[in-house]
Amino acid sequence: MTKSSQQLTLALSKGRMLEETTPLLAQAGVRVDPSELASRKLIIPTSDPDLRLLIVRASDVPTYVAYGAADMGVAGHDVLLEHGSQGLYQPIDLGIGRCRMCVAVPAGFDYQHAVRRGARLRVASKYTETARSHFAAKGVHVDLIKLYGSMELAPLVGLADAIVDLVSTGSTLRANHLVEVEEICEISSRLIVNQAALKTRGARIAPYLKAFETR
Repeated sequence: MTKSSQQLTLALSKGRMLEETTPLLAQAGVRVDPSELASRKLIIPTSDPDLRLLIVRASDVPTYVAYGAADMGVAGHDVLLEHGSQGLYQPIDLGIGRCRMCVAVPAGFDYQHAVRRGARLRVASKYTETARSHFAAKGVHVDLIKLYGSMELAPLVGLADAIVDLVSTGSTLRANHLVEVEEICEISSRLIVNQAALKTRGARIAPYLKAFETR
């Protein structure tokens, strides 16, 4: 499916992000066929012939937007912190996908004492750049271990002293006998826009910005 010169592209990831963005699109008068959403298609048309959806990995959304393959995207603040936001305009916090990024340790581990005595901690995380910045700002020495899933397992088998991960209800931490000891930041999803597209196609993009702002 080729893109017309007037067509806008919105990059999204499947799962919770897509599910929570679809109602926002509906409020903007844009509907997406559920059968298209359920398909394995990566480029999905909408009821607006001038807007299509691009389905990519969550971590790739900023890249597609920054390089102009998509004019807009919806990305979690965690992804933007980790991968940077150069070339991106972030006009709206959509308030969806809310959670927090935290440091968690095994129950019974005296994290504050370890930090005070200057211990070098092993920290497992998918968000190594964010973790690096956080601990550097605190003057805490850490060895970072990059993992991509099942973060809670790392302290249980002695791979790490602590983890940095996203937490919503905390039930997964509790099920694995971990406790939050520090909140790094609140996380939610942002509408991001390619800066060049905003200058050259601002009139086309503006109605979506207005619709999302008044959701």
